[in-house]
Amino acid sequence: MSSSFEKSIWHLFVEGDMNAFSTLFKTYYSSLHNYGLKISGDHKLTEDCLQSFFVYLHENRKKLGNIVNIKSYFFVSFRRSLLKALKRARNFSSYDKLIENSNAFVFSNEDILVEQEFINIRAKVLAKLLNTLSTRERETVYLKYYSELSTKEIAEVMNVKYQSVQNTLQKAFYKLRNHAELQEIKRILQIN
Repeated sequence: MSSSFEKSIWHLFVEGDMNAFSTLFKTYYSSLHNYGLKISGDHKLTEDCLQSFFVYLHENRKKLGNIVNIKSYFFVSFRRSLLKALKRARNFSSYDKLIENSNAFVFSNEDILVEQEFINIRAKVLAKLLNTLSTRERETVYLKYYSELSTKEIAEVMNVKYQSVQNTLQKAFYKLRNHAELQEIKRILQIN
């Protein structure tokens, strides 16, 4: 969705247009749902939280005002809402503790096949490599390449500094390169 079209839809939504609300719902539901599943691993909780999120948006649309980047706003707000729901449901005291005690952001072969960034690497090997990353690195990679957020937007979503996102991505790709090279060396040694 282009920026000007997105702003027009947002304006109509704030004014109460149900078609605009429907457009926003259809545009962002799937990507928010997938992101939520990566965080929670719980289909029901993610669905409930996402439905509540869209109900909240609709009921509070007049208070929301002018949003500069709707996609980023949706990801930030939904993430916050989901983490609060997870905290209530699981009695975790912080996101870091929640993430360390979960299998969030486990990449599947299907996730990998969708992305052109990794088309030359076999999906099974890449999923294995991605899952060797820390949870923060997996989340950052997911937001960058699967949700197509900019580095600035990722910083907003994760509530970290822009440079931190860049560093995390660089560290993740450094690890991926090293793991890929190591796996290739192991494969060659096993064949010969």
